[in-house]
Amino acid sequence: MNHQPDRTICAVYTRRLNTEKDQEDHSMYKALTTIAAGLAITAPAYAGNISAPVVEQPVAVAPAPVAPASPDWTGFYGGAQLGYGDVSSNGALNGDDVIGGISAGYDYDLGSWVLGGGLDYDFADINLGGGTNLENVFRAKLRAGYKVGNGLIYGTGGYAQADTNTTGSEDGYFVGAGYEHMVSQNISVGGEALYHEFENVGGTTTDVEAMTYQAKVNFRF
Repeated sequence: MNHQPDRTICAVYTRRLNTEKDQEDHSMYKALTTIAAGLAITAPAYAGNISAPVVEQPVAVAPAPVAPASPDWTGFYGGAQLGYGDVSSNGALNGDDVIGGISAGYDYDLGSWVLGGGLDYDFADINLGGGTNLENVFRAKLRAGYKVGNGLIYGTGGYAQADTNTTGSEDGYFVGAGYEHMVSQNISVGGEALYHEFENVGGTTTDVEAMTYQAKVNFRF
């Protein structure tokens, strides 16, 4: 029995299958090659579009402005004053000249307000006429003031005593106002105007009035 034709058919069929497989492998290779080439082209483009994350810098918030602290007026002080005195009366005693002296006292700071007390002693040589001279003025004072920044606006008043070379000591009172400014922790400067009144001077009906205007400087402890 001759099987030669069957072998020929099988060989032909086998070659056909191998040819079809080679064609399929070639097509798959081309597809894979195309995909790889596409990825190679598009990958750098995507890589170029990738940017580093933006880190927002913290915003510095400026602190709220702080009102400057006003100085503390509590404590003892001592100082000096110098200015002008003008004396007048309902009689013959009148005159004006330089007046100045020393002062000491204590203040207590209540926050916006300041209360205090003090003593002043002024030297003078004011010719009042008729051979009478005003020689000195002593004051025991109280004061109350309102703080304005580094300054103090205040009102004051109290007991006053005036000495002359003819009538001796005369008792009276005074009232006034002033401004004092703290220029450092221990030094203050200011000005003060005071009205004085003395009645029945020398046991007579003569009433004497006096105005003083003085610049002051104090050292605070």
